[in-house]
Amino acid sequence: MQIGMIGLGKMGANMTRRLLQGGHAAAVFDLSPKNVEALAGEGAVPSSSLEDLVKKLTPPRAVWIMLPAGKPVDDTINSLKGLLSKDDVIIEGGNSFYKDSLRQEASLKDAGIGFLDAGVSSGIWGLQKGYCLMIGGKKNLFDRLTPIFETLAPKDGFMHCGPAGAGHFIKMVHNGIEYALMAAYGEGFELVKKSPYGDINFERLASLWNHGSIIQSWLLEFAEMAFKKHGDLSDIEGYVADSGEGRWTVQQAVDFAVHAPLISGALFQRFRSREDECFADRLLAALRDEFGGHGFKKSGPA
Repeated sequence: MQIGMIGLGKMGANMTRRLLQGGHAAAVFDLSPKNVEALAGEGAVPSSSLEDLVKKLTPPRAVWIMLPAGKPVDDTINSLKGLLSKDDVIIEGGNSFYKDSLRQEASLKDAGIGFLDAGVSSGIWGLQKGYCLMIGGKKNLFDRLTPIFETLAPKDGFMHCGPAGAGHFIKMVHNGIEYALMAAYGEGFELVKKSPYGDINFERLASLWNHGSIIQSWLLEFAEMAFKKHGDLSDIEGYVADSGEGRWTVQQAVDFAVHAPLISGALFQRFRSREDECFADRLLAALRDEFGGHGFKKSGPA
């Protein structure tokens, strides 16, 4: 199939590469000409503007947006609304709030332009392992673009989650769960560190727990990688950022009267990490860098 990709950052660029490797045709646009040139060198069709990208796609078009949530997404969709035609489809794959997706679908309805919201998970490892896709919107649009989803995702790694907004809502909850899991690992490793047995090899311990134990997970693999790179994590400042989806998850738990103390506590822990730090926070910061390439603040003098 043919698709347009807007936004060639860490996620968008590698998603484009996976599509190209899967035999799809891709036209690409990014505000950085260097990012466009890099993908053009790998077989994508370069575009100099949104209008140019739309012209290089054959109707009915499919355009995937991988941009930061909020104004960048809104501005891009508003521009595309005047460029696309009836039966074209926009797939919005950023970490957007699900109510924004409901608003975007409604804004495109009169023009006959379809809309799918796609929660995308796997971080910087998606090119190699595939992207878990949580997709909301009309089922007929989902079915039409299934070949794209099959290429991007690993086996059984994509799902139609419901009408518009469902994809981003499910991804929001996914990220809330991620917060709680990371916090639990951080607390556990800190407890070991402060115990009489704290001189244990943490890289080996993470590996041990990932071989047959009940708590084995991909996050533990990332913990092992982090300990291998950073030893006792003393070079990492325990400042843990948040992308916003944890806040939305807690806000929705309040709105729906859902008891969510673990996710809420994990969110508040991140806020606390910006005032002081501990070993658990260093591990969380390291984990975010391992799976998402988010970087971290180095400890010590600037």
